[in-house]
Amino acid sequence: MKFDGRKAARVRMDHRQAVNLMGSDGTWRRSCVLLDVSQTGAKVEVEGTLDVLQAKEFFMLLSSTGLAYRRCELVWIDGTTAGIHFVTADGKKKPASAPSAATQTVARSK
Repeated sequence: MKFDGRKAARVRMDHRQAVNLMGSDGTWRRSCVLLDVSQTGAKVEVEGTLDVLQAKEFFMLLSSTGLAYRRCELVWIDGTTAGIHFVTADGKKKPASAPSAATQTVARSK
């Protein structure tokens, strides 16, 4: 479903999907709730302080073991809500046409 004029279709979460954000060096971690996700990014509600999100890049951990994750960069912050883009291995943002394991992982967990 597309909403908010976005290019990539986003999936809204009907229940509280817990995820974590973690610094790329592993020095910080924040609990979050995944509000929506697409092939190119996600919107999360962050618990705790947001100052660590100013890091250039970080990871969104989709599983409790950390085996399913996405490399991210911050796009915007509004209160406790943050918008993030998924980054590819070459450092570029994922194109809207690329399949996303984040979307597939979340869909499988329902």
